[in-house]
Amino acid sequence: MNRLAWFLFGAIAIPVFGIVFLVWGSDGFSARKHSSPAETWLMRRIRLAAIPRQAAAQMNPLPDSAEAQSEAREHWASHCATCHANDGSGDTPMGKNTYPPAPDMRLAPTQQMTDGELFYVIQNGVRFTAMPAWGNGSPHDNEDSWMLVRFIRRLPVLTAEEKQQMKLLNPKTPEEIKEEMEEEKFLKGEDNDESQTQHHNH
Repeated sequence: MNRLAWFLFGAIAIPVFGIVFLVWGSDGFSARKHSSPAETWLMRRIRLAAIPRQAAAQMNPLPDSAEAQSEAREHWASHCATCHANDGSGDTPMGKNTYPPAPDMRLAPTQQMTDGELFYVIQNGVRFTAMPAWGNGSPHDNEDSWMLVRFIRRLPVLTAEEKQQMKLLNPKTPEEIKEEMEEEKFLKGEDNDESQTQHHNH
């Protein structure tokens, strides 16, 4: 079955699936219920069928190098890890609770995609999922996306040291920032000064 046939099949199947879910009393539009294997398979086929053939055939113009991997790790840790996790597993509060949940990008369904397909998804996003379109068409932006494609290929063999480096670059929650500030104050002795001042004022 060619891509157009899969796309048409998906265009028909999605409304049919929707009607069936409503008739049989599903959880409505809740993102809490994970997709069934059949649903996952169908959505994956539709996603691949929607990628233009010429885009899927694109080769990565960016050579793999230590520098490219380092830059991509930093970008991934600060922009992508919130949903996909540093190791690409998708095992994060955000990634696990979207519908469909973020895939484990270390596994075959992602790793068997062509570089062009991965680039297209990064640039254009995926409708009806939490994956946004990151591309703006600029040469610098395109280079960043191709670097991420190189990094995605490395996810299955990411080292513990690389994961630890990335952890330091992850966005921090307000609670984490507050905790760091309090720890810094404590180490500088500011908390002790404040407590002594309060004690003298009483």
